[in-house]
Amino acid sequence: MTQALIFVVFPLCLALAAFTDLFTMTIPNRVPAILLAAFVIVAPLAGLSLTDIGLHLAAGLLVFAACFALFAFNIMGGGDAKLLTASAVWFGLSMSLFDFLICVSFFGGMLTLGILALRSNANVILASRLPVPNHLLEGGKVPYGIAIGAAAFATYASSPLMMAALGKLG
Repeated sequence: MTQALIFVVFPLCLALAAFTDLFTMTIPNRVPAILLAAFVIVAPLAGLSLTDIGLHLAAGLLVFAACFALFAFNIMGGGDAKLLTASAVWFGLSMSLFDFLICVSFFGGMLTLGILALRSNANVILASRLPVPNHLLEGGKVPYGIAIGAAAFATYASSPLMMAALGKLG
């Protein structure tokens, strides 16, 4: 049961967040809430000690502080900040968190470049009748939940919870 939660909840929540961010430019508040609640339930079942759980929560606080500053300066959206914070809790203060954040930056840069290319060719895209959401073609915002989700999928296998789940399977 614990392994199923570890294998399903985090990836499913990140996929839902990326999908909704792509099509609506919002990330439902329930997604980060589910991630945090699921972590609190799963972590002790996976064998993490109270110290380890505290370090995971500390990782979330550190990422939240940085995201709050970015949000305050209107650089990052609130949904993206909440999603990144809740995701950081699943990675904890480990090298996998560093890898995750580097991947978020990389995928975010690639996503931004792709959206800028879309916007510079908006007339061609609209003329071709390709089904592209209008908010991707206009405005200055980027659905960063896509980059967060992609980075999570790229790095989740090395997260402490996934390692704990794999250790219990073997």
